[in-house]
Amino acid sequence: MTTVDLDGVTLGIESFGDGDAPLVLLAGGTTMLSWPDALCERLAAGGRRAVRYDLRDSGESTTADPEAPAYTLRDLAADAAALVGVLGGGPAHLAGIGVGGMVAQVAALDHPDTFSALTLVGTRAVAPGPPDDDLPDHDRATTRRLFAHPMPDWTDREAVAEFAAAGAEVLGDDPAAARAVAARVWDRTPGASPSVRTANHLGTVFSALDCAPRWRERLPGLGIPALVVHGRHDRFFPLGNGEALAREIPGARLLVLEEAATAIPGAAVDEVAGAMLALG
Repeated sequence: MTTVDLDGVTLGIESFGDGDAPLVLLAGGTTMLSWPDALCERLAAGGRRAVRYDLRDSGESTTADPEAPAYTLRDLAADAAALVGVLGGGPAHLAGIGVGGMVAQVAALDHPDTFSALTLVGTRAVAPGPPDDDLPDHDRATTRRLFAHPMPDWTDREAVAEFAAAGAEVLGDDPAAARAVAARVWDRTPGASPSVRTANHLGTVFSALDCAPRWRERLPGLGIPALVVHGRHDRFFPLGNGEALAREIPGARLLVLEEAATAIPGAAVDEVAGAMLALG
């Protein structure tokens, strides 16, 4: 892992594969560790340079005040485009997961010459907050159970890892995998404040982020190949959100992971990587 400077903004990145291979840029949701190691390695084995990165206010990227970010969703989209310019190998295949999928949609729309393909995993076509009337919101029973868990002591690595495992169990993800990733996320930000920890682990910066203007109505204008990946059992962004994305992006392929919830499980890595490699 290393960092890249983009005109005053620092982004944490990690590269897999040959530096001269076609670039697949993986936007974290919010940290790069949202993307499984095995998926990055599989993309590299398929002849790609996979680069995953931390969004601002997460991981090793620029961190200021996650509770009052001085940037917008469109700035995060511009970060993705600028990163392609620094890394070379563009136009790039851009992929986003969770809130990183929102960044990826806006980046592909705002910077069409920078990206050659788009993969969206477990995300939706509107900003955090109440969704459009035709899109399913977070499952209410699931959110009640999630919010029933008190916040951990963010200075306690094991407490944070256990908090992540408990949340994964509620969401239908693998608690052991979530625990391991949470410990790695914690290790990357030693001495971080509670607000930075919550931004890293829960993506809370997006609750304060300016995500205007809307972009859903622009999706039919996308002119690049697109893949939409969604877990059948996703209770946070239910499947109808992925189905809407696939309908509204011309020619998009919808890949439903039958045994998945919000995260990409290990058993689905080959299927997801294969679909991404086929896209370009």
